[in-house]
Amino acid sequence: MTKLPNDINEAIAQAMEATKAALQDGYTRLQIEIVVPEIELQAQSLAKEFIPALLETTTQLKVFFPDTGAAALARRDWQDVTFKIEDIGTSRSPVDSRVEPEDQCFLLIAPSAVEVAQAEKLSNLAGDRPVVMLIPRLEDVSIVGIGYAARQLRERFIKTLESCYYIRSFGEGALYRCYPSPWQVWLEENGQYKLIAEQPEKPVGDQLDIILAKATGTAKTDNSTSSSETITAPPKRKGLLSEIQKFLRALSN
Repeated sequence: MTKLPNDINEAIAQAMEATKAALQDGYTRLQIEIVVPEIELQAQSLAKEFIPALLETTTQLKVFFPDTGAAALARRDWQDVTFKIEDIGTSRSPVDSRVEPEDQCFLLIAPSAVEVAQAEKLSNLAGDRPVVMLIPRLEDVSIVGIGYAARQLRERFIKTLESCYYIRSFGEGALYRCYPSPWQVWLEENGQYKLIAEQPEKPVGDQLDIILAKATGTAKTDNSTSSSETITAPPKRKGLLSEIQKFLRALSN
């Protein structure tokens, strides 16, 4: 059984194996989500650790950064690499010209909601060729919005991305997925983390609250409602998981 990583290095190692497994199974739109505050500040160093996994699967990798500055910095620091480094472009300088017929696989590093249109265009241009997104932040309500256009974007593009690796802490629990395992919910008990639920789809919102409430015994029945209805009390929060604290320490080194 896959277990929670102990630190950022173990998380990247797990993500590499999950990505290779998903690619072998034919998935072509993948994302690796390690939801840690300000992790995008370490995007280049994380990408350097992650890229060897993709080089095991292809000889024609192209790496994209969100902007020209980040791409230039990577070119300076990674001088003897076998792959090309580009920026994702802008509406005035679209990504179309950066995708070539000989490219076999694309890695997009830390795209945000600002670059979501270019990320979608890259994915469409790639066709059947794999597009892997490392620590993306594609959904920002202040940028993407909550109206019809935002819903269309989610249905048309964001929902087509397979989260082959995901980890996020919330209070005393964690939501975790490492392909090919299903989505998992873990809960801290006496300093140890116990798997309390597995689901084929990502549990979000009320669904996740209900899982936690059942595990912690905080699901309550409201006498003013029918006997089949329950009200879910939120689980207690003790602070950040020790795993996230380790992540932050590792990122600050």
